[in-house]
Amino acid sequence: MRQAIRHLTVEAPARGLVEFTSQVRGFVSEQRIQTGVLTIFCRHTSASLLIQENADPSVRRDLERYFATIAPEDPTRYEHDAEGADDMPAHLRTSLTQVQLSVPVERGQMVLGTWQGLYLFEHRREAPPRHIVLHLIGE
Repeated sequence: MRQAIRHLTVEAPARGLVEFTSQVRGFVSEQRIQTGVLTIFCRHTSASLLIQENADPSVRRDLERYFATIAPEDPTRYEHDAEGADDMPAHLRTSLTQVQLSVPVERGQMVLGTWQGLYLFEHRREAPPRHIVLHLIGE
């Protein structure tokens, strides 16, 4: 059994989904682990991770619009606003999604569907670079 770990930085120019599948594919390929499990972890409470369709960009726009309706920026709704009006809505969006993903690895590649990609879902209007940890275990 072998393990490998890597820290990635993903930057989002604005709120929304940023695909980083190619960076993760490169990491998995370099490790030469044929069968295993890849864990992807986001080290933030106002951004999350998704496996989502990567063919049609309207899916990503619709997701953002949907989350804007269920966790809107409305200063009258929230007590927590330490980092601005988008702070608490960002935390709510993260709590409704996930900060960790598990992806099987088979024949040295992630087992993703044809139209699936890995995304950072940035929930802040102006966010710092986000830190993602990849951990691959297998043989």
